[in-house]
Amino acid sequence: MVLEPVSSEPQVALQHTPKPAVQKLPPPADLWERIRRELSWQDLHNAQIGKARDRLLAQHDYLPVVAARADYYLYYIVEEVQRRGMPMEIALLPLVESTLDPFATSSERAAGLWQIMPATGRHLGLELGWWYDGRRDVRDSTRMALDYLEALHELFDRDWLLALAAYNSGKGRVARARKANREKGLPTDYWSLKLPRETRNYVPKLIALTQVIAYPQAFELEIPTVPNTPAFEVADTGGQLEMARAAQLAGVEMSTLRALNPGQLRWATSPDMPPELLLPVGRAVHFEQQVAQLTPDDRVQWQHYRIERGDSLIRIAKKFDTQVGLLREVNGVRGSMIRAGDTLMIPKGSGWSDSLAMASSEPAKPRGYRVRRGDSLYVIAGKFNVSINDIISWNSLDPGKYLQPGQRLTLYVGGS
Repeated sequence: MVLEPVSSEPQVALQHTPKPAVQKLPPPADLWERIRRELSWQDLHNAQIGKARDRLLAQHDYLPVVAARADYYLYYIVEEVQRRGMPMEIALLPLVESTLDPFATSSERAAGLWQIMPATGRHLGLELGWWYDGRRDVRDSTRMALDYLEALHELFDRDWLLALAAYNSGKGRVARARKANREKGLPTDYWSLKLPRETRNYVPKLIALTQVIAYPQAFELEIPTVPNTPAFEVADTGGQLEMARAAQLAGVEMSTLRALNPGQLRWATSPDMPPELLLPVGRAVHFEQQVAQLTPDDRVQWQHYRIERGDSLIRIAKKFDTQVGLLREVNGVRGSMIRAGDTLMIPKGSGWSDSLAMASSEPAKPRGYRVRRGDSLYVIAGKFNVSINDIISWNSLDPGKYLQPGQRLTLYVGGS
């Protein structure tokens, strides 16, 4: 689709300047109102922004969906943006990037709330491994994304629109587009550059969203309230811990634990990351008291085994009284091929491994599920301990479309 040219209204590089001091108001109860008070881009207007706003307003479920997810993540993001003195519009960027879904994965393998590419994440220091993906973790991904945006802001003449364009399409592409315009004697602001269609749509989407949140009554919208209070606190696990046991000790549903800790990819917390989990506010003290009473046998324990010539997974499993399937799972082994000299992680203790093996051996039973407000593929997968791809396959879903409240799904889950 070819976009209409930018209107003849004056276009300037968008630089963030602090608002003049005003009488301080008491903090609002609604997070959207807090955001609204800090916005400053909502009065930008041109044809591209108008089209983006029309498309946004046509998505009637968009704001209810993101508001439900915002309960978990948005307060933390707003706090971090404000702490750094960045424009509040940046806190809305994950709504554009991922609709605030930490599981969201693009066709280009960008992932998480901020849609970070694997190479970018690794380059900027995020942990991306079999146990843990920092791109999906709310704290790690937010830190990296804001660091990166601040660096781009400095690189592109402290112009936030250029920084956002570079975040979307790469700093090299934006730099080349500016150089091409400069050589032709053309302006080098965002609106004047020849950029990919996705990037031409990207900034207008954010500004359109800013306008809708700034003036909901003007668009006859009611945005579901999000509390202007923290959603989570950090709890010390004391070491690696099964996610199911953690949920039980904390007294929270597994779906809540998964939603707050989307960077944890497996049934147990990562042994390579700090021993902590995010829990709903008010749960950490009780959880840590319960954790303190765990015995070594209650925890996930490991030993390392160096594969010898002639070894097989079956032989190693018998040697350590464990399951071949578990060896594959914990070591990310596909099939049965292993190589002498490599090291396997061997789970010690039978309690957790036996329960996991029993759960995996139970026959899958079909059951119906009605999608609720705020549900996503990720939330449902965590709730029933199935994979996203399975849900998509079982129901012939388009992964690019939103689930609708009331929509019926069929899930195949182990018997209880």
